[in-house]
Amino acid sequence: MLTRQNGTAGERPFNNLLRRLNDADYALIAPHLVAADSGPNDLLYSPGDNVETVHFPCGPSLVSYMVANEDGRDVETILIGREGAVGGIVSQGNLPAYTRIIVKFAGPFVRLPVSKLDAAKARSRTLSNIFARYADCLLAQIFQSTACNAIHSIEQRTAKWIISAMERTDDGDSVPLTHEQLATLLGVGRSYTSRVIQTFKAEGTLETRRGSILIRNAEMLRNRSCRCNEAVKGHFEEVLRGIYPDPGRGN
Repeated sequence: MLTRQNGTAGERPFNNLLRRLNDADYALIAPHLVAADSGPNDLLYSPGDNVETVHFPCGPSLVSYMVANEDGRDVETILIGREGAVGGIVSQGNLPAYTRIIVKFAGPFVRLPVSKLDAAKARSRTLSNIFARYADCLLAQIFQSTACNAIHSIEQRTAKWIISAMERTDDGDSVPLTHEQLATLLGVGRSYTSRVIQTFKAEGTLETRRGSILIRNAEMLRNRSCRCNEAVKGHFEEVLRGIYPDPGRGN
């Protein structure tokens, strides 16, 4: 049974990776899942921390991987929402974290000790296969992000990040991103991001409110974006069909 800090919840969490498991595989880990809410900017891991817990974002919750640079800036590499999990996915055992992992969008999570996941993988080939396939999708996101940062314009990447965040929220017209957060996602100064946002506003693509971005023309935003999101989603569909968030399908 899924336990919670202040009670219990009988149904599966709103995490697509967990919902992808068959009943027998889910039963192997269900007794060890613990639910708890997380707030924005909550720290899940710092570089060097032992990775002892797998964190599954649920619903609109969103996590970001932050890589520190020699100039002191953090650059965001990928976003993980309800399609996946962070911690102990690509590797096994309590290995040290390489990046800083923080909560971008607040919301519900469920957590599982890495040792319990490793034990379940050892007992079930099908469960192990699901998580191996997700690890492949996670690496695909990292590869695509690396290529995107190298060849695409700030405008294209801004549109991409907004769309990527939008797909994981409950409200498809509003994304709780600030100019500062977008600048971190893009690895640029806040002034660059502000100029791009002003351009998008002038075009009627979006508006801004305190602490959020309102999408006024999603099709125009997609036309402004590179196709990196689509490439990643296509790989997810090939490897783990139905995992990547699609509000039209109710997941």
